[in-house]
Amino acid sequence: MSMADDESGYVHRPDTEPQSADVPSADNETGTEATDGPEFGTSGWILVGMIGVAFLLVPGAILLLPSAQNIISSFGLTLRDAYLTLPLVPAFVLGALAVWSAVRSQSE
Repeated sequence: MSMADDESGYVHRPDTEPQSADVPSADNETGTEATDGPEFGTSGWILVGMIGVAFLLVPGAILLLPSAQNIISSFGLTLRDAYLTLPLVPAFVLGALAVWSAVRSQSE
């Protein structure tokens, strides 16, 4: 007995109706048209910008701290204080922006 003669195996039978390219695709389970998610919006771009500041600008500033010791001391901070506080600023701002964005998305 060969495999071709075995009728108990799985046989894939594709749908007989091909979908047209100009017809919008539908969700097979619910029957609704496929749509994009909600718009990114202003709050999304503000969050992306702040993430860029937190992950690009602040680490660059940390690398430049030893050469800016005179500016740091004019604020009354030591170099150690600057190393500790500089990453905290975008962390607090990111937290506040996340809360603002969440509250804003709930009210819409």
